[in-house]
Amino acid sequence: MKSKTTGIAKVSNWLKSLILPVFLSLLMVAPAMATGVYDIDSPNTKDVWVIDQAEEISLANENKLTGIFKKMAQETGQEIRMVAIRRLDYGETIDSLADEIFETWYPSPEAQANQTLLVMDTLTNNVALRSGETAAEVVTPKLAESIVKDTVGYNLRKGNKYNQAFLDAGDRLVAVLSGEPDPGPSGIEEEIQVEGTFTKAEDTDAGSAFFWVIVLLVVATVVPMVTYFWYVGFPGN
Repeated sequence: MKSKTTGIAKVSNWLKSLILPVFLSLLMVAPAMATGVYDIDSPNTKDVWVIDQAEEISLANENKLTGIFKKMAQETGQEIRMVAIRRLDYGETIDSLADEIFETWYPSPEAQANQTLLVMDTLTNNVALRSGETAAEVVTPKLAESIVKDTVGYNLRKGNKYNQAFLDAGDRLVAVLSGEPDPGPSGIEEEIQVEGTFTKAEDTDAGSAFFWVIVLLVVATVVPMVTYFWYVGFPGN
């Protein structure tokens, strides 16, 4: 009996030694998966331009954007930073997080003036764009909405193209902040071109239906007449 009790105790201790570390690790990992403002490196302490905690942006594209943003900052004084996270903290929204990051990184209107920040949550594919007072003179609310919906949103709707979303948004922001014309949302142009080039299905269906109605009317009129004259005889015969 003592041997059996000892065996049970050993198994119990083994299970505790196995389960407890796993449980503790889950407790540590679960909060870490969510992202708050203080989980993100600040450009005030590190030379960062693209932060990809979601691990969706390739290193090549991250380096490309970093080089472009640094060069633009040196030439114009305008700075762009992009952040991709995997998920938000509980109760947080993409807009509230973007506000917190912007105000934490740049705590005064003077510090915010030449700053533009794009934040993306890859769990929900929500995006927010913030600009300081000087930057907002060219990154207008209308343009910001277009970049979020027509550029970033378009690429996310077309299969979660996170890399292309960042690249295309970067192209538009760099252009306008450098004093050049906005290249516009390429996705919208493609949709318009496709819509203008191909006949809509409902138009094709309506045309086909109209054709068959005419055919049936002709048949319904001609066939009885031909049948009548076949039996009665054509006039003059």
